[in-house]
Amino acid sequence: MDYQALYQQKLTTPEQAVKAVKSGDWVDYGWCTNHPVALDRALAARKDELTDVKVRGGVTMWMPEIAKAEDAGDHFTWNSWHCSGIDRKIIGKGMGFFAPMRYSELPRFYRENVTVDVAMIQVTPMDSHGNFSYALAASHLADMLDKAKTIIVEVNQNLPWVYGLTGCEINIADVDYVVEGDNPAVAQLGGGGEPTDVDRAVAKLIVEQIPNGACLQLGIGGMPNTVGSMIAQSDLKDLGVHTEMYVDGFVDMALAGKLTGRNKALDKGRQVYAFAAGTQKLYDYVDRNPAVMAAPVDYTNDVRVLAQLDNFISINNAIDMDLFGQVNAESAGLKHISGTGGQLDFVMGAYLSNGGKSFICLSSTVTGKDGTVKSRIVPTLTPGSIATDPRSCVQYIVTEHGMINLKGLSTWERAEAIISIADPQFREQLIQDAQKMGIWRRSNK
Repeated sequence: MDYQALYQQKLTTPEQAVKAVKSGDWVDYGWCTNHPVALDRALAARKDELTDVKVRGGVTMWMPEIAKAEDAGDHFTWNSWHCSGIDRKIIGKGMGFFAPMRYSELPRFYRENVTVDVAMIQVTPMDSHGNFSYALAASHLADMLDKAKTIIVEVNQNLPWVYGLTGCEINIADVDYVVEGDNPAVAQLGGGGEPTDVDRAVAKLIVEQIPNGACLQLGIGGMPNTVGSMIAQSDLKDLGVHTEMYVDGFVDMALAGKLTGRNKALDKGRQVYAFAAGTQKLYDYVDRNPAVMAAPVDYTNDVRVLAQLDNFISINNAIDMDLFGQVNAESAGLKHISGTGGQLDFVMGAYLSNGGKSFICLSSTVTGKDGTVKSRIVPTLTPGSIATDPRSCVQYIVTEHGMINLKGLSTWERAEAIISIADPQFREQLIQDAQKMGIWRRSNK
């Protein structure tokens, strides 16, 4: 097959390509760094011709053009699989909504539950075999594109080519239109600044629990990143990676020689992940690097896969938790913040692993805009808050005041343990709350 001839045959302008979108269509923008740029701009320019166009995305890194106009919601509805700050702003405009999910189920949603009329994503330039790489986001894209009636790819020369399992590339034969975009720099996700004393205290407690040869998953946020930095500076060795999101902390560990993956029962020697976002350092590291391997999220987050990886260590953040042990990692009351993502998958998968451990980390307090200090450990979750991790699944909880393991504890033991890692200024009130809730036993405080 003459791939270059086929490429030229399907090459068109963004303006021509987006004519495939009609009123009432479901349009998919893909995931994170793969969201289209030139195609998004061309679709926004058609705003006044279109109504009821429903667009899907997730972990949005920049404000899409289709969401910028004052009356954008009269024409487009944004649907996010996982919210970033940008997604929250779109929802705040009244034109966006969140779609709840366990991230591991997303490919199956596309196979069984959703419609895709038009899919448009950024990809790498085509190789000599006619393939485009999904670059930083294998995620669910293969199943999304299988479902799409029309596929438009926007080539960006700055995207890194990432090696991976089946489901990480698409061939020119399966594409309807090719657009050569403006080659924008890949959107970067910062590391959150210098770690705080609280971050360091929490990270130190977790790092002490990690054995040589462990397999790691890190969530996004300051504390998991601090754990990564501490591991890079530690004496730990022969660590592996099997994670949902690949972040800069893994690159630091790799460059420090900590990641060999030689003890992994699956994908030995490879750092496995569903999608990646970080700084240019990360993008340079993963580009055509055989040490890393992208994979669809129904592989990376499958608890049955995680259970096969010995000493699997999962480290994630939380917004708050209650005295029953329920963990909220996605909303502040009715205000939606992120999503379930893969947190519950990894909490369960780590516990099923031989020697595995799941850590949920959070600072004991948070300071509001008005300067008020509030406890992140609360009697019961705020009405409207989501129990991301049910109390029956949570294992280790870590704050700067200590680490507890909730497995095997009754309600009063849980309350006592959880209060022990709350900020001291809130402990007495939490004890009183626990007494009113009937989960406090007269015991040593």
